[in-house]
Amino acid sequence: MDLETPYYLIDERKLLKNLKIIKKIRDCSGAKSLLALKCFSTWSVFGLMKKYMDGTTSSSTYEARLGYEKFGKETHAYCVGYSKEDIKEVSKFCDKIIFNSISQLKMFYPYAKNCEIGLRINPKVSYSHFDLANPNRKFSRLGVTDKKSLSKTLSLISGVMFHFNCENNDFRNFSLNLDYISREYGDLLKRLEWVSLGGGIYFTKEGYPLEKFCKKLKEFSKRFGVQVYLEPGESAITESTELVTKVLDIVHNKIDIAIVDASTEAHMLDLLIYRINAKIKDKGNGRYKYMIAGRSCLAGDVFGTYNLKSKLKIGSIVKFSDAGGYTMVKKNWFNGLKMPSIAVKRLNGKIDLVHRFNYKDFINSLS
Repeated sequence: MDLETPYYLIDERKLLKNLKIIKKIRDCSGAKSLLALKCFSTWSVFGLMKKYMDGTTSSSTYEARLGYEKFGKETHAYCVGYSKEDIKEVSKFCDKIIFNSISQLKMFYPYAKNCEIGLRINPKVSYSHFDLANPNRKFSRLGVTDKKSLSKTLSLISGVMFHFNCENNDFRNFSLNLDYISREYGDLLKRLEWVSLGGGIYFTKEGYPLEKFCKKLKEFSKRFGVQVYLEPGESAITESTELVTKVLDIVHNKIDIAIVDASTEAHMLDLLIYRINAKIKDKGNGRYKYMIAGRSCLAGDVFGTYNLKSKLKIGSIVKFSDAGGYTMVKKNWFNGLKMPSIAVKRLNGKIDLVHRFNYKDFINSLS
């Protein structure tokens, strides 16, 4: 199928590779996996994903409803701050609701008591490549830190969440931090039914020691008699999606600059937030050096600078890989730019154009 650029292309065969790893972890360790909708909410591939995962976890009422209606299975919810209206709505869809603080727990327990209730704990250890995403950064508001206050809430909760990782591909670090949690919170954990270890564990990365990981999870679960949950986002969809663009112009200002029909600000916002470059498969030590930039008016709308093996020209296709996580959920209408369509390459090789955005989508999103 000849699709008009720009568009996101999700490849179910690449997605399946991650999903099989998730199933292997469940089979070997007993740990259940919930898709983190804050990372990836493109429900047109949920039909495949729910065959291998146990449900979804959400950060808002809309995500909770989406998980319930489009994914099914278990539906969990966590939010840094709920309103009473939020809790009343979320409790319609969720099996488990996790509160960020003891004050929220006490305030809204009466409205959520028909669900299983949990608390987020900040164990004061974490792993992240970026301070912005570090759950244990200075003055972190994420989770309960006071163990004495925590012990007084056990009659109200059946589980807890420790979300202490962000893209952690270091198994040794994860193992040591889990040992620390076991020592510090062991007495509490023995009185609970389930523990979520959150997301941010990069167990689908090539070379990750899956057998050791499964053994660690199984030992933790058995030691405390709890059901372990994982909340993969990036690990569930990594390397499965491309943002496909086309070169509109090439200008020169001490370096050749290729301008494509997409934008970092509008379509891959995390590149700007974390000051990182987009990934391109056809890069390396090629002889053709280009800065590849977006078409918005933002001066710093740049995907990165690359040494390509092939020369670019107007009309050339440029594919940015690993463009699924925290990209499609953050796309926006900056500059009124055309929103990339969403296409899915199914397991049988057929490409489905599942959504093409238009002017009506643009005006309806604004007023």
